[in-house]
Amino acid sequence: SPRDRIYRRGSGRRSRTRVSLKQGRYIKSMPGSRSGDIALDATLRAAAPYQLKRKGENGLAVVLKKEDIREKIREKRIGNFLLFVVDASGSMGARGRMAASKGAIMSLLLDAYQKRDKVAMISFRQNGADLNLPPTSSVEMAGKLLAEMPVGGRTPLSAGLAAAHEQVRNHLLRDPAARPIVVIITDGKSNVAMGDQKPVEESFDFAAKMAADPRVIYIVVDTEETGLVTFGLAEQLARVFNARYFKIEELKADQLVNIVKERR
Repeated sequence: SPRDRIYRRGSGRRSRTRVSLKQGRYIKSMPGSRSGDIALDATLRAAAPYQLKRKGENGLAVVLKKEDIREKIREKRIGNFLLFVVDASGSMGARGRMAASKGAIMSLLLDAYQKRDKVAMISFRQNGADLNLPPTSSVEMAGKLLAEMPVGGRTPLSAGLAAAHEQVRNHLLRDPAARPIVVIITDGKSNVAMGDQKPVEESFDFAAKMAADPRVIYIVVDTEETGLVTFGLAEQLARVFNARYFKIEELKADQLVNIVKERR
């Protein structure tokens, strides 16, 4: 779909990042010695074709020159951080919206458990946002809190995004190599602002600031009920985030899992 846009990768046990320090698994080599992490095997292979020509220089069995030197390129596994930002306002209780959302979240939680990802959950309703689940590897705890999550009241989307931004920022400070994935489940109909702006404008401004960090992946799941009058605010929010976008009724149980796997 043209609306399905996302450009970055990274997550879980299979996630890897290139590292310049002498850490991680040696995967290949490249010319040079700046890192001091010399790939002896590759260096000898590079020098081998020239040994007959160099034979006798300094009486050495093997003669190496600067252009032969190869350094190691290493790869390190990185953990990922999966953050759910869930609209728990009154509109989510209509027509099974929350039930469908919980089903999608549980599929991702089980997958996160298998990949040993950290997961966290924020919900927003009434006048603010709550960190229902701090970063954890406990899927059982996450599932229990998800099942008990209350629904009702107004939609303070900005508060939810602000709380998400704080969690992601803190996680990246602790683990700069992490690749957070933020799954935002909402209809986008913000009606509570944190400041003097109109609620929807404020939420879009928050989204624009959050989207500036290329390390973070965003997925928006639109829970707006399809009818004669639709506002399309969640889709607009996804565009601001440059996020992958889905409507909840079009979302199959394993679809989010597959998308997240693509990013790993």
